[in-house]
Amino acid sequence: MFTWQLIAILSLTLGIISSFVILVDIIRHPQKMKIMNVVWPINGLFFGPFAIWAYYKWGLLKAKDLEYEDNRGEHAKVFMSTSHCSAGCTLGDAVGVPIVALTGFALFGSLLYGHFIVEFLLAFAFGILFQFYALYPMQKEQGKWHSIKEALKADTFSLIAFEVGMFGWMAVVHFALFTEPPKPDSAMYWFMMQIAMILGFGTSYPANWILVRKGIKEAM
Repeated sequence: MFTWQLIAILSLTLGIISSFVILVDIIRHPQKMKIMNVVWPINGLFFGPFAIWAYYKWGLLKAKDLEYEDNRGEHAKVFMSTSHCSAGCTLGDAVGVPIVALTGFALFGSLLYGHFIVEFLLAFAFGILFQFYALYPMQKEQGKWHSIKEALKADTFSLIAFEVGMFGWMAVVHFALFTEPPKPDSAMYWFMMQIAMILGFGTSYPANWILVRKGIKEAM
């Protein structure tokens, strides 16, 4: 258990450091799409060093003061679209955890189900908000309500797909991996959340691929 505790602390530390490294560079090279200034550091929290690699490989192509030709492949563009969706979900899930922990909100007598409903609602809200701020600056003349409807159209499927992967893993953690599930005030809990976010990204990627391919969602 000590070994796993050490791994949890190391993984969380790498996530925080990765997020900070990306944030420092974003201050120097802000993204053209402003919401991505928030997305990339959030991705660093769960993807760790891989997020740094992805940021320097693809994120800098979108920086205001760099003029590289955008020759990213389709996978890279879908990856960024999925990152954008995942960041909103991650923020909503992270905000939901302490709310449930502090209020003791339970659904059907279960704190786990309480986490699911609160975190889903917040993840959905933040996800749509992130998509709104990606769309609205490009279509202000059509009004905010138009951008809200377009955000719902573009991201609802991918947001649900993300939560399926994330909640699926947290259910495994709760019912199968531990005799007593870790609590939100422990490093192990947030390490499990890191894994949940990565799996959520994995289940959301195919959804984003379909949405982009069908022209429902713009590739980033």
